[in-house]
Amino acid sequence: MSAPALQVPVLIPAYEPPPELLKTVGELERLGFARIVVVNDGSGPAARPVFEALEACHPRVRLLQHAVNLGKGAALKTGLNHILARFPDAPGAVTADADGQHLPADILRVAQALCDARGETLILGARRFDRDVPLRSLLGNRISAVVMRALVGEKLSDTQTGLRGIPASLVPHLLRLTPNGYEFELDVLIAAKHRSVPVAEIPIETVYLDENRSSHFNPLWDSMRIYFVFLRFALASLLTALIDNTVFIALHGAWGNIAGPQLAARAAALVFNYIAARRAVFQSRDRHRDTLPRFLLLAAAHISLSYGMITYLHLFTGLKVIAAKLSVEATLFLAYFAIQRDFVFTKKREAS
Repeated sequence: MSAPALQVPVLIPAYEPPPELLKTVGELERLGFARIVVVNDGSGPAARPVFEALEACHPRVRLLQHAVNLGKGAALKTGLNHILARFPDAPGAVTADADGQHLPADILRVAQALCDARGETLILGARRFDRDVPLRSLLGNRISAVVMRALVGEKLSDTQTGLRGIPASLVPHLLRLTPNGYEFELDVLIAAKHRSVPVAEIPIETVYLDENRSSHFNPLWDSMRIYFVFLRFALASLLTALIDNTVFIALHGAWGNIAGPQLAARAAALVFNYIAARRAVFQSRDRHRDTLPRFLLLAAAHISLSYGMITYLHLFTGLKVIAAKLSVEATLFLAYFAIQRDFVFTKKREAS
């Protein structure tokens, strides 16, 4: 392992951490890591001995404090902001969990991979789920893997890993994300997709201490919050379809043709869809002059294709116009979403 890898800051968000945190920090120091940041995310009195021992035995470790528990995402943003300001020369940061699940040797491997990629790739430490895995961890990861395949168009084996090498170029965009809980980690993957930051996985050891009871991840509540990331995609699309079809049905009854109502309905839906897709769905902060022309080009193609398909189904199969429109729009939905994801709201990667 190269010396630069040991200069990569290691960020550990900690809420009610077990004593394993001290062991992890000590082993990282023995490996030679010089920049270790721990964020106490509003832990209670029971965790005070751990943090007191951390300050007493590891004075070089930077301990940041939240007065109250704000969530893992908030702790990660606090640490990333500190690292970006304190270590502007670093290629990024490696995040690791406080419960001892990530071996220091694997943390070093992720740091090395981040350096090898020159801080231009998001590195994920991917666990193997082939043996001795608690059921809640296995199910949670399998479901989120399917969801993320739909959202970002990439097949990732471990979307919930907390061991990540985050490139410095991505950090400013992550600091602007609003989620503060576990869902923040899925939004990191979405942000990487839409900033055209490559994602690479490296295998790591799968360690679960005491059946993963030290984890503060609530399988029901936190999973619902995570999958809200996906639901906002579906909700925006549903509202767009509702506006589109309501206007079309109303105008088709009054005008009696397809072209006029189709154009008017799509214009009304496009105004809503652009605003919703840009801010609430894809969380794009790119300039309108970059995203709007691509959005309008896609919309024009979509209108032309759907008009042709609706007309064909109505004239040559005898399908009623409303039924034909609903069928066509349902058929084109996934393609329209994928093109928005990969063409309209994905920033082209700039050369180094």
